[in-house]
Amino acid sequence: MKRQFYLTAGLASVALGSIGVILPLLPTVPFMILAAFCFANSSPRLEAWLLDHHVFGNHIRNWRDRRAITRRGKWAATVAFVISCVIALLFVALPWSLVPIAAALISGSWIWTRNEPESEKLPVRSPSQKE
Repeated sequence: MKRQFYLTAGLASVALGSIGVILPLLPTVPFMILAAFCFANSSPRLEAWLLDHHVFGNHIRNWRDRRAITRRGKWAATVAFVISCVIALLFVALPWSLVPIAAALISGSWIWTRNEPESEKLPVRSPSQKE
């Protein structure tokens, strides 16, 4: 029963993450990280598929190993938050249009305080520099 629950939750997370590719209101990578967690408890084959995925695999491993989010991922989240806030301001009446803004500020602050993968923090050397 527990295995089926995790499998169902993992599949639902993949579905929501897939919808998030199209809609700026839904985050994609967090749903894929949740799916990987659920698959780790239910389906090693699906977990391996996510870990080997060319788009999501590195993000999932970075989060699992170091609780790290890439700088590019942080910027992508910020852009998605801005788009969501603009859409809310255009199409939702006050005070409800302020809810996505508050969520973006809280979530965005949390995202920008996460670690970045070590490989991104290495200094960039020009080809003319010797070791």
